[in-house]
Amino acid sequence: MKALNRRQGLGWGLAAAWSLSALHRPSRAQTAGFDHSHAAWTALLRKHVRLLRGGQATQVAYAAFKTDRPALKAYLDSLTAVAPATFGGWTRAERQAFLINAYNASTVELILTRYPNLKSIKELGSLLSSPWKPKWISLLGTQVSLDDIEHEMLRKRGDYDDPRVHFAVNCASIGCPALREEAFVAAKLDAQMDEQTLRFMSDRTRNRYNPQRGRLELSKIFDWYGEDFRLGHRGVVSLPAFAARYADVLADAPADRERLRAGNVSIAYTDYDWALNDA
Repeated sequence: MKALNRRQGLGWGLAAAWSLSALHRPSRAQTAGFDHSHAAWTALLRKHVRLLRGGQATQVAYAAFKTDRPALKAYLDSLTAVAPATFGGWTRAERQAFLINAYNASTVELILTRYPNLKSIKELGSLLSSPWKPKWISLLGTQVSLDDIEHEMLRKRGDYDDPRVHFAVNCASIGCPALREEAFVAAKLDAQMDEQTLRFMSDRTRNRYNPQRGRLELSKIFDWYGEDFRLGHRGVVSLPAFAARYADVLADAPADRERLRAGNVSIAYTDYDWALNDA
């Protein structure tokens, strides 16, 4: 996805989030013993995320989530309490899981600042401003935006270089990969990221081989962020090479699957549905 294309729009609903970030600054006593299981976030996700098609997609019960907003804020406070030096001493997987969870939890909080008076996250913006740009999130000793977490931290070259992040972060939209029903944790991060990727690639509403047109039809995510799938992660050097790994879920006919594995396909991109992923 082209960063600005995927993340467009801002509105007055963000004012509540900016003010809340100032009201919920944790004390120094809260900084000790960070919970790398992210149990508080998992509890909220298991309570309010609904699986669709075996996990290929999810919906969020935002109305019910809103009643648990104090618990969500408490979890966000626990993330805010982590000092940069502490974060820097963690393992790569611990840092990556922390940032993914911070992005997803902050996105839910952003939606709740305006819910139920919106049908898309893009309603929080306009043609000239974006809900992903304001620096309202207190994280690692500074104020950051959702774009900062995704593009300047998770996608920063040389830090993680993992295209699977696009199937882990959730933009509160139907077109986006599923909001996972549990927190990402370092101990099983690779398996979680692999499963998220498989779930998304298995969803024929977003990704499929079209035998009538003889082409591979993929989510706009691969158009916007195609460069991330040419980084050589786990030997992937091109988008067709990445798609080839999922030939069995993208196509039904053996001949079509072989065509995908050979990388002998043209690629088109499906429309992105920005409607709110509301249950």
